[in-house]
Amino acid sequence: METPVAHRRSAPPAHAAHRFRLPVLTLAAAALLAGCGSSTGETSSADSADSADSAGSAESGVTVDNCGFEVSVEQPPQRVVTIKSTATETMLALGLGDRLVGTAFADGPVPDRYADQVADVPVLSDKVPGQEALLDVEPDFVYAGWESNFAADAAGERGALAEFGIDTYVSPAACKDPEYQPDPLTFDVLFDQIRELAGIFGVTDRAEALIAEQQALLDSVDDPGRGRTALWYSSGEDAPYVGGDIGAPAMMMRALGLQNIFADIDDTWSNVGWEDVIARNPDVIVLVDAEWNTAEHKIELLESNPVTAALPAVTEGRYLRLPFPAAEAGVRNAQAVADLADQLSRLDEDAA
Repeated sequence: METPVAHRRSAPPAHAAHRFRLPVLTLAAAALLAGCGSSTGETSSADSADSADSAGSAESGVTVDNCGFEVSVEQPPQRVVTIKSTATETMLALGLGDRLVGTAFADGPVPDRYADQVADVPVLSDKVPGQEALLDVEPDFVYAGWESNFAADAAGERGALAEFGIDTYVSPAACKDPEYQPDPLTFDVLFDQIRELAGIFGVTDRAEALIAEQQALLDSVDDPGRGRTALWYSSGEDAPYVGGDIGAPAMMMRALGLQNIFADIDDTWSNVGWEDVIARNPDVIVLVDAEWNTAEHKIELLESNPVTAALPAVTEGRYLRLPFPAAEAGVRNAQAVADLADQLSRLDEDAA
């Protein structure tokens, strides 16, 4: 259903398409931030985070254009519900676990480094929570991984939640409107998303530290897949669901130097036919490992199907694996690139 006009901004000009807008601070906020600078010019990481939190708690607003929906936040949200692992883990990576009053639709356990932050946070639902369950925890902000999480028969439409005083936010990498969908998604776009969310919560210094950490991981990878083709196999049996050319799978394959055999698909993911996989004969197969559709199950399918069993990548076991939460756009992607690079190196060692 269309978002209510009162909460929807006009489409951006053509030259602004596919770009995320960083938070727009009011003049009062900008003046306050300027006044918070250190007199010595030197601050510790903790002091930087405290300064960011202090600036974010001032009576000033942040407004962002989020997938075509205007989000105006007067104060950094204090009671947050996250839907999907990518949303939850971005909050945790920014050290905002203390703001969570509920999570939902986890695609797998959070990384060990974040486990303590969510140990006491209620899980509202294994899937998208209903609006009643959402309202029960009295959130002031709901951060979702997919736009569809805000359907009327899911957590509630964004305009309807706004009438309850609840701000909403969708991972910009998941915007589906062509005017807002990243085309293609890149790590720079993903990092701008982290900055945008951090701006809403007044923790911009934490965002820069996180981005620097992730950029260092990416810089450690030196095109280990150069000269190889790859199939990104997410799910599906009769019609495999594969990575196309503009989403998170393509972004990670590019970082590895792998050539996506379905780079001609102008979408994030898509169903294809097995005959297309056979014809394009990938050198390696990236397997998404989900609790409900494991990498081992996919291997059994590939090796038991006469059509795919003869593929050299299958007969020689040239598989790469990554957990489902790392397969969608989020804070796990840089580590996933490093992990997949290690797996590529081991394939080379095994072949030597």
